[in-house]
Amino acid sequence: MEKWKLLSSEYICKEPWATLRRDTCELPDGRINDHYYVLEYPDWVNMIGITEQNELLVIKQYRHGAGIISLEIPAGTTEAGEDPKNAAVREMLEETGYQFDQIEEIATLYANPATSGNITYTYLMTGGKKVQEQALDEHEEIDVYRIPLEEAKSMLLDNKFSQALHASALFYAFNKLGLL
Repeated sequence: MEKWKLLSSEYICKEPWATLRRDTCELPDGRINDHYYVLEYPDWVNMIGITEQNELLVIKQYRHGAGIISLEIPAGTTEAGEDPKNAAVREMLEETGYQFDQIEEIATLYANPATSGNITYTYLMTGGKKVQEQALDEHEEIDVYRIPLEEAKSMLLDNKFSQALHASALFYAFNKLGLL
């Protein structure tokens, strides 16, 4: 298997939350694909936060792309040049107001490597305690819940977490914690 050769790139849209480019590529057999579209995103961080009381922090928020109110784990994007672990700590504190004693990277995933190249870093955070109120971005509305781990596991297995990368993160975490 060989990589495609990039011949040129052209940006179609370049906005903070939506960057789309069109690549022209030469395939290993010499054919040209002149309309390959790639979405560019910053790297993402997903956090499985376990409180001192052995509860999972989950959030609910409206997701306009799907038109749903989604049950999720806290997550966010890295800033340019930011270490993913630092982004995870920052995003967790902003979205939930919790800090954690232990932080461990447990997975790195690509959301869809066919059309985007960003990485999703997944962190298991334990020993969480609330230290401040939420510090949400201008358009964020996030409700925070604490759910006992066994109940959270049942919710995962009953398909209550609709965001695929969050469900994957939970499977990794619950496996590491010996819950699966």
